[in-house]
Amino acid sequence: MKSIRHRRSTSVVLFAGLALLFTAPAYGQDAINNSVVKIHVTNREPDFTRPWAKGTPKQVAGTGVIIEGERILTNAHVVNYAVRILVQGHQETERIPARLVAVSPEMDLALLEIDKAGFFSTRPALELDSELPKVKDTISAYGYPIGGEQLSVTEGIVSRIEYSRYNFGSMGMRIQVDAGLNPGNSGGPVMREGKVAGIVYSTIRSAENIGYVIPAEEVRLFLDDIADGTYTGKPKLVGYFQTVENTTLRQRLGLQEETGGLMVRDPVEEVEDYPLKPWDVITHVGPHPLDKKGNVRLEDGLNISFRYLLTDLVKEDKLPVTILREGEIQQLSLPVVTEVPALVTSLRGAYPRHFIFGPLTFTTASQDLIARINPQIQLVLKARKNPIILRQFDRPAFPDEELVILSVRMFPHPLVEGYDQQSFAAVHRVNEVDIKNLLHLVETIRDSEGKFLTIEFYGMYETMVLPRQGMFDSTEQILEDEGIRTPYSDDLRETWENRKRT
Repeated sequence: MKSIRHRRSTSVVLFAGLALLFTAPAYGQDAINNSVVKIHVTNREPDFTRPWAKGTPKQVAGTGVIIEGERILTNAHVVNYAVRILVQGHQETERIPARLVAVSPEMDLALLEIDKAGFFSTRPALELDSELPKVKDTISAYGYPIGGEQLSVTEGIVSRIEYSRYNFGSMGMRIQVDAGLNPGNSGGPVMREGKVAGIVYSTIRSAENIGYVIPAEEVRLFLDDIADGTYTGKPKLVGYFQTVENTTLRQRLGLQEETGGLMVRDPVEEVEDYPLKPWDVITHVGPHPLDKKGNVRLEDGLNISFRYLLTDLVKEDKLPVTILREGEIQQLSLPVVTEVPALVTSLRGAYPRHFIFGPLTFTTASQDLIARINPQIQLVLKARKNPIILRQFDRPAFPDEELVILSVRMFPHPLVEGYDQQSFAAVHRVNEVDIKNLLHLVETIRDSEGKFLTIEFYGMYETMVLPRQGMFDSTEQILEDEGIRTPYSDDLRETWENRKRT
């Protein structure tokens, strides 16, 4: 049976064997120091109060590590929304321009390149560890945390290894370390016996000396993914599952004492030929049995979610599984996806789309926007039955569905006097046409006729009746007064400019 402890190919194992015959000198601390760089970033995040504009430039800093191929590995969040990236070598003052060549927002990894001749001649690539560390292993974290200019090296131990959630529904192995990590350490290497055991990506602010590390095996998956020049992402199995620990539930399912698995509560996919049905129990993924919590056991005794195996087992976008259906064992191939459909998505480094019409600004709901809404305001939105809260984690009800919402404020104008400031109100209908998405809203307004434009919203919000021609006429003047170049994001330009002239 194939080992499920480490994802190592035959060539990697052979290389490791040859390395025993020709052992190179271990990296000294100076060599490691030279391979750790400081990253200076100027970024402009979205301005959700003004979705047509980028935010004020901010200066942030992080850490990077040189890896094979004269590339620099860091965190995605270090270079998110970067308009300029500079790399500074250890004990150097020069800051060298760098460019972003690949990014995984899900796993918080990014890859940089620079064109400075000779930069890497004295800065060797650090080797990624071929194995996960073990609990209680000693590690050293290298980085440039806030509070000083010099490289910081802190020691600690591995306190936990688990398969956990990262960003946007993706999951992966995660190492918890007890070591002094602070803002600025992000993207820096955690070293074990001269090799990169992982990359620092977050800390727990409410706890002392606890941080999280992306292990080297997750870095390898990222590097393998982008080898063809395109980032795809990890395979994901769609559906809602539950454990089979309850005794009565197991009796209902007809499970033997030694049989584990996950019960299919909702296969989500409603197509007729989708392999899974409610009440099915997935007992094995590939050849690996699941326990009653849906975990598999690794060689070192660690129990971990079956999802850990997907990258190894999925072939041609199909996952082989064994299920129990009404007492009958069946072998199935389940389709997997790299992107789970979601109604409210994350921007992932993009800027919000927008459309300005008269005093109104329309945009789309995003997880980034919701995360920035004050919790008290979120409670108000929930009480008003606003779908950006009630449907925050829903799948789309139909292809291309988006929640189109009003921006934080309306521009001051006589056309909207007397109406409430309906921040984040989600558009339901325009002139009795159900709105599917932002593009559809633009088309509907563009092609509207008659004296009035009537906008209805989901939940407990006022209906707005506006003079249709007055809204068209006021748009250019409002844009001029506010210093806004165009009333739409680029993807809406062609649709809007094909409107009938009135």
